[in-house]
Amino acid sequence: MKKLLIPLLLLTQGVSAQTSFGEFDPESLPPIIDVHFHAVVAGGNEVNTMCPNQQQFLAADPADPNPAFIGWSTEDCSPRLYTSIGDAYLDDIVAEMERLNVTAVVFGDPNSVRAYEEAAPGRIIRGTSFSMGPDVNKEEELARLETLFTEGGFQVMGEIGLQYQGMSPSDMSVDEYFALAERLDIPVAIHMGTGGSGRANIFMPNFRASMGDPFLLEELLARHPKLRVQVMHAGYPLIDNMLALLQANSYVYVDVAGLIWSYPIEEVNRYIERLVDGGFGDRVMFGTDQFGYPKMMAYSISIIQNADYLLPSQKRDILYNNAARFFRLEQ
Repeated sequence: MKKLLIPLLLLTQGVSAQTSFGEFDPESLPPIIDVHFHAVVAGGNEVNTMCPNQQQFLAADPADPNPAFIGWSTEDCSPRLYTSIGDAYLDDIVAEMERLNVTAVVFGDPNSVRAYEEAAPGRIIRGTSFSMGPDVNKEEELARLETLFTEGGFQVMGEIGLQYQGMSPSDMSVDEYFALAERLDIPVAIHMGTGGSGRANIFMPNFRASMGDPFLLEELLARHPKLRVQVMHAGYPLIDNMLALLQANSYVYVDVAGLIWSYPIEEVNRYIERLVDGGFGDRVMFGTDQFGYPKMMAYSISIIQNADYLLPSQKRDILYNNAARFFRLEQ
């Protein structure tokens, strides 16, 4: 079993939302790209906490009116992540981006993404997705997205959460959006895999674990052979299907966001190690699924930094080089 050792410069056990995790010059740090980051602009009205990499999820009872939030424990743990309160969140997360020398692919509604770009100029890659539902005019939505990608500075289509609707990414009802991305040469970021313990029967009744199978991408990729795809959460836990899809489709990359802090650390390390040992170390990208907890980035970075099964060059590939290639940042 691999141990999780947290560098003190990156993380110490927090005692409040304002705990200092060390100060150092970001110019001395190699750059990092977080490819899965949500444009949350404000925290809640009180501090909430989370225990990352718990050893098990909590069972729920349908008779319980307040089941545990996607199975996370609220018991004491170390380390512990804290949320920020209200408007302090944006300031706190931007300070962390600067402290850790992070550039982020930020997903959300255009106004929230622009708020991040204003708060952290030079550190934001803009991402947004299409709206769904019976009231959405597809023709207008396609025109809106095309304007955002051609004139508005947006560079990634995501997060595309079809799995939450119980839909396959190859569903023809959304194919026009992927056709637009292929025509404009815009990469797409698709949620596939992990959804949190109990999500389907507690929070999102349309969520289907089966719709996270990486093989469901095959028909989409066959229709759009030049489409660049970021499989969010690396299709966890379907590692064999993920490896097979990567072998067949060299324009597909994965991110380890969400997975990296929400499952037992031994399981996280096994999954990432399988991806790298399978020959795809040049297509694994770092991500956090950042929301609410400013120190989530530092914590997640430390997992890659402390992975004894990765060479230093492989760590740099995951933390920066692969994403720079996928998003063509060198251009």
